[in-house]
Amino acid sequence: MEKFKAIFLNGIDFLFANHNHLNFIYKLQHRIKDMKKLLFLSIVNVLLSTFISAQTTQIATTSPASKAKMVFDNGETDTVLEYGKIQQNSEPLRKVKFKNTGTEPLVILNARGSCGCTVPTPPKDPILPGQTSEIEVRYATDRVGPFTKMVTVSTNEGVDHTIRVQGDVQATPTQEGVPVVAPSLLKSGK
Repeated sequence: MEKFKAIFLNGIDFLFANHNHLNFIYKLQHRIKDMKKLLFLSIVNVLLSTFISAQTTQIATTSPASKAKMVFDNGETDTVLEYGKIQQNSEPLRKVKFKNTGTEPLVILNARGSCGCTVPTPPKDPILPGQTSEIEVRYATDRVGPFTKMVTVSTNEGVDHTIRVQGDVQATPTQEGVPVVAPSLLKSGK
């Protein structure tokens, strides 16, 4: 036991005698941690700067420098797709024609409806100068009543085009006051 006590006291004497060395090592460890944090933040900064620069370059290449030009059948860069008065659950598909009157290929980057009830489908291939094409639009004709929706078409021109989709869905007529019901997939409980 005396031997253990002597070793313990020698160890404490060593610690107090070398207090400055231990303090130096402690500070060095914290500085190394700080340097690691600084290095990590520097790497993140470089990566973010590179990503932002690449995004800016991509935006610049799709800006109004393109000489493509989308013009609808009405001679305008925006148009109205008129469904008129239609019966409930009637054919939802309509087509909107347009022409590239520019001198470079026209690329449709995106076409989106203002809600889920209006779904546009643009052509996937570029439209060459002078060429015509069409955008398919489907409206959910199961919804009764008048409607006005918007389709926004983004192209490589750098401007958006709008197609105003409008009409009036009339309720399906009834027979002798009883609504017409579609056949059910469920069978009766016989």
